[in-house]
Amino acid sequence: MEESNNYGHQHPLLLILNQDQLIYNQSGVTDCSRCGEKVSTPCLCCAEHCGFYLHKVCADAPLELNHPLHLNHPLLLMQNAPYSPGGYICNFCGKGGYDFVYHCSCNFDFHIKCALFTFNIAENNLKELEHVPLQHPLISTENGDEKLKDAAKCFVCWEPLEKYTHFCPDFGFNSHEKCAKLPFKLNHVCHRKHPLVLQFNSQWLPCKICGETNREAIGFVYGCSPCKFVVHIECASQSPLQVIKSTNHGHPFTLFLRQVPFTCDACGVEGNHVAYTCGTCNIIIHKNCISLPRIIKSKWHDHRLLHTYFHHIEDFGVLICMICHDEVDTEHGSYYCSKCNVIFHVHCVTEDKRSYSIVSLENEDGIPYESSITVLESNDAGEATKIKHFKHIHNLMLSPFVGRYENRCDGCLLPISGPFYSCSFCAFFLHKACAELPKMKDVWHHLCREPLALISDKAFECLECLNLYNAFAYECCGCETKICLPCVIALTPGARPYLKHEHPLFYYREHKGKCNACGNTTGSAFWCKDCNFVLHTDCFSLPITAYHKCDQHLLSLTDHNDNSYSESYYCDICEKTRDLNRWFYRCATCDTSAHVGCVLGKYSFLKHRSIYEEKDHTHPLIVVKKKYYYPDCYKCSKPCEDVALECSKPECKYIVHWDCVAPDYLQSWWMWCM
Repeated sequence: MEESNNYGHQHPLLLILNQDQLIYNQSGVTDCSRCGEKVSTPCLCCAEHCGFYLHKVCADAPLELNHPLHLNHPLLLMQNAPYSPGGYICNFCGKGGYDFVYHCSCNFDFHIKCALFTFNIAENNLKELEHVPLQHPLISTENGDEKLKDAAKCFVCWEPLEKYTHFCPDFGFNSHEKCAKLPFKLNHVCHRKHPLVLQFNSQWLPCKICGETNREAIGFVYGCSPCKFVVHIECASQSPLQVIKSTNHGHPFTLFLRQVPFTCDACGVEGNHVAYTCGTCNIIIHKNCISLPRIIKSKWHDHRLLHTYFHHIEDFGVLICMICHDEVDTEHGSYYCSKCNVIFHVHCVTEDKRSYSIVSLENEDGIPYESSITVLESNDAGEATKIKHFKHIHNLMLSPFVGRYENRCDGCLLPISGPFYSCSFCAFFLHKACAELPKMKDVWHHLCREPLALISDKAFECLECLNLYNAFAYECCGCETKICLPCVIALTPGARPYLKHEHPLFYYREHKGKCNACGNTTGSAFWCKDCNFVLHTDCFSLPITAYHKCDQHLLSLTDHNDNSYSESYYCDICEKTRDLNRWFYRCATCDTSAHVGCVLGKYSFLKHRSIYEEKDHTHPLIVVKKKYYYPDCYKCSKPCEDVALECSKPECKYIVHWDCVAPDYLQSWWMWCM
């Protein structure tokens, strides 16, 4: 051992050259006090054995490092990164840290090990890898598909390591052989003004050839700092083809190098320097956009979407992207549905490769999901008049609306109106639209990305609106998450008209505002940009009309702007005051007004007459809500005024409150507050 200076430590330090001289802690591991990694010799340790250790290389790390791959500013060695609470992400390896850090004023951060390794690599021209044996790509084949076995990445280009022949040195920094031989400088045809230098992409600039940006800013690029010109290593190593034939366009595209920005006619996004043009059609596009599919089937829409380079404004009622809700420039490329006249930004609909598939034929609309109904009889107009629905045991007949307000659709639980199907043997009703729902459906807002299957008679709490629900719903085939039918319909991308509002509403996953219906703050909402009109998802799904025994007519949902007709603002059900700024239900004929919660009740989306299995009773139970006679609950002996479970056997008088027997996860912890 040799005594050394203390490097800012309170005790003297000893230089240890032999691994056997290390004194380990209780867990058998001793970590460097600067880089946080396991100590190996040569290293420094505290002469007083207080647990302080330093790698020799960490101890000798300069306080200021002028890095050849980051020439803009010096890197300063700091005990903690200047962020709260002191953590950082290394811009070389992509891993986090809380220990000493090399920090640059442009918010670039490096582990000590990463900064010194890349410094030595740049200074020594990769000589540290000369004696490391090469390893060849390892490709496994499963069902005819080639897959990379290892997820490790090359530290230079950040592409999968096993894609090419590569080095795997013991100190953990892996590299492709071709990347280890990259020149430090090169001249490129796309930037003749200055040579391009191998460097970190400290300004997160997009590649001037492919237009993409490495969001983590890890790995290297070739760049010109004065001109803020950056190209990916992969893009720089490929000579631009002068002419490219496109499978989706009738004419070839020719390389056109520009010194000024351009707007891509295929995607509408700005491009620089490297462009391809079609002289016949007079369009200019990114290289990557040459391969844009002309027809796709997206999870965002039920019909196929077609790509076009421009639109006529009169073709669309609303020039708003159905995903981001920003305006679409019709003078540049977009995807659209010819059936619905809706439009999408190219980057919105193609950003997630898993969310769409390519349709190869003009008349191909993808494999449609199986219908829920079998048509037994049709009228002369081709309308199904007699059907068999897979969720009901009897045949259903198309029926006219006869004004029986107490009947609700067994699919969506909203009052029956318009054309509907009914069963002549039992009180089963379905709106025509609910009957025609597919057995399987893609739901864009469900993050699992698996299709969802139509289910019924399963009680659950909806993921979106938090209502307890047991009518038609969709259940994910992957994670088994369930979403109620009103939410599936409401959240389908597109402009949504709404009660007494002149502009269409769009759904935003994140929007903080005040709901116009209930007055509460929103996290996600339907929002009208034009006049800042906001609705919660559950408020948007409120039934426009509802039935309650307090009135013989249907009650209509009314907003607070119509309160001027009433002199006293009371609920005719609970006889308590109403908030003037909250929506309510009203019968204009009888001048009946009531809170939303009083009309809909605590369990407004539990389907009556549905079967519920309860372990404490021998017979199946039926969901009921008594209107005029309230028998006492078998469990708590209180009257069953709200939703209850009644024995399906007439001779058995068993009845209990839903809250008395249902498990906690099937009990509503809230009620409509309006």
